[in-house]
Amino acid sequence: MVVADELIGPGLGLQAPPEMLKQWNRDVFPDGTGLPLGRGTVREGETVYRAHCIGCHGSEGRGGSAEELAGAEHSLIDDPPDKTIGTYWPYATTLFDFTRRSMPLSNPGSLTDDQVYAVTAYLLYLNRIIGPDDEMNAQLLPAVVMPNQDGFIDNYRRDD
Repeated sequence: MVVADELIGPGLGLQAPPEMLKQWNRDVFPDGTGLPLGRGTVREGETVYRAHCIGCHGSEGRGGSAEELAGAEHSLIDDPPDKTIGTYWPYATTLFDFTRRSMPLSNPGSLTDDQVYAVTAYLLYLNRIIGPDDEMNAQLLPAVVMPNQDGFIDNYRRDD
C-alpha cells in the first residue's frame, strides 16, 4: 500500500540498490534478443569453468554439491531422468541468461560477458552440442539447436 508517496508494509528486507536492479534487468530471449556484444571459445570457457564452477558442479559438469550440467546417462523419460543442459534445456540463450544472472553462486553476475559466452560454449561442448573449436557470440548462440528444443508445450500458442 502507498500512502502519500510513502511505502507502508511489514518493514522486511532492504531496497535493492540500482546496481543490482541493473544486473537483474538484462533479459535474454530464445531468439537472442538482449544478448550483449562479446565472444568466447570452448577453450576459454574451460578456464572460466575451472576457476568459477568446478567447485560446485564438479569435473566436466558431472555434478558435485550442485546439479550435474553434462554427462547425462539417462533421457528425460528414464527412471531416474537426467536433467542436464543437453537433455533438458530448450534454448542455448537460456543457459547464457541464467549463468550471467546467477553464477557463480558466491558472486552472482560477476562474470564478464566474454566469460559467460566462453563458459556457455564450454558447457555446450561438454553436452556434445558444439565442437571443441567453436566460439559463441550474439549471432551464433541463438542459432544453436538444442536437443530438447521441441520438448516443451507452448501454452501461449494460438491455434488460429
